Amino acid sequence: MSAPASRTVRIGSSHGLHARPAKLFAQASKDAGIPVTISKGAGGAVNAASILSVISLGAESGDYVTLTADGPGAEDVLDTLTELLTTDHDA
Repeated sequence: MSAPASRTVRIGSSHGLHARPAKLFAQASKDAGIPVTISKGAGGAVNAASILSVISLGAESGDYVTLTADGPGAEDVLDTLTELLTTDHDA
């Protein structure tokens, strides 16, 4: 069994990971079909498919978060989620 894939990305939305970008991200995480977590700083990892958990991170524009995905296609899932997080959905 391979180790989970992990990636650190910078939040691109100018207002951070608030309701709309968090909803898009959580839905994409849920649709991935494999377990995905997101964490910020020294905080614990939370379920990336839970919009409330994602919003509770308090990730602001320019903050770095770490994504971890475990399962088949994990790198492709992280590619998709990275693009969502680095895009400015407030532009």
